[in-house]
Amino acid sequence: MNLLTKYFPTLTPQQLKQFAEFEKEFKAWNTQINLVSRTDADNLMERHILHSLGIAKVVQFPAGSAVLDVGTGGGLPGLPLAILFPEVKFHLVDSIGKKIKAVQFMAGVLGLGNVTATQTRAEQVTEKFDFVVSRAVARLAAFHPWIMHSYKKHPARGAGLYYLKGGDLGEEIAESGLVAQVVDLKDFYEEEFFDTKKVVVVPV
Repeated sequence: MNLLTKYFPTLTPQQLKQFAEFEKEFKAWNTQINLVSRTDADNLMERHILHSLGIAKVVQFPAGSAVLDVGTGGGLPGLPLAILFPEVKFHLVDSIGKKIKAVQFMAGVLGLGNVTATQTRAEQVTEKFDFVVSRAVARLAAFHPWIMHSYKKHPARGAGLYYLKGGDLGEEIAESGLVAQVVDLKDFYEEEFFDTKKVVVVPV
């Protein structure tokens, strides 16, 4: 677990245990329903868990706030973030039922009472949130309209979309017409994998 403690030195023994359990459960589910590629499963900590936690390098969700994870797949970035922020409520959605079933099972095994997961599309979610997180589900111009109605009337400080993307995003952001800030994950992580990885922040 040294990669985790290298970048998140304040994790409690309970959280470290949950991350270890998550890794184990995720790999087990991955052999059944292919949540990520085999190569990625071998590098789960770096390419998926640390990558998901990159959002926490950009924003600290306040206790009591609510986060919507869109297109969560096998629970990314929602489950790692839910372990890191036990005082924050996370709602994970995906249109694929078997993936949501895996997420619900893992959340149960990990004892994550702050997680709910539903098979649905983002635009059908009626509940309101402070933050939206996601990992490269679609181009920003297509994605943002799905979630723009998901925010609370008076959201928490720093509220908005935190979108994990890779590569050169100038054209994509211009196309969306949104005011967005791009944060490089290589500013926080030394591993080569993060050289092109970014968090796109679109405030409410």
